[in-house]
Amino acid sequence: MQFQWSAIWAALPELLDGAKLTLWISILGLLGGAVIGVVAGFARAYGGFFSSRVALVFIELFRGTPIMVQVMFIYFALPLMIPVRIDPFGAAVTTIMLNSGAYIGEITRGAVLSINKGFREAGLALGLSRRDTLKYVIAPLAFRRMLPALGNQWIVSIKDTSLFIVIGVAELTRQGQEIIAGNFRAMEIWTAVAVIYLIITLVLSYVLRLIEARMKIL
Repeated sequence: MQFQWSAIWAALPELLDGAKLTLWISILGLLGGAVIGVVAGFARAYGGFFSSRVALVFIELFRGTPIMVQVMFIYFALPLMIPVRIDPFGAAVTTIMLNSGAYIGEITRGAVLSINKGFREAGLALGLSRRDTLKYVIAPLAFRRMLPALGNQWIVSIKDTSLFIVIGVAELTRQGQEIIAGNFRAMEIWTAVAVIYLIITLVLSYVLRLIEARMKIL
């Protein structure tokens, strides 16, 4: 079969629309996941017995089950359990949020516990409360160490959006599938889809390296 570049150019506007949706899902999901993950990570590291156990259950639940099962449960099963209507986009964002939150929770816990206890003791010695010490001393130092892992999690989340084809989200992979159903040019379209994913992840990796260099990771 001859490779037809014209099939890619014709499909490019739709593929780019899918790429935009992919980025939106990953960005919104990761922002929510970062909030959940930081709370869960600090609860695991410094929380009491109850809060640390709740955080542990959440982390193990979402790290221990496939993301495809999670999104199908949220989209298909959850509305049968509670009276709530979830659209495909909302289900996708929620799934990325919870899934990435579990991984970011462990990233946060590891980064926080890696900070020398002398910093915490110094903050307390200066008259800061335990909460303020965590907020103004430990958290900024831990964030620098978390940054590479957070960037990696974003890349993983971008690729995970391709699995949301099962609930009909019109992200990049879904757009590629629908285009192929119309023009039967699988080789060209899947090549274009793969290249777009690769460009997104390479650009993101480059930006993250620049940020890491500026922040001078400890």
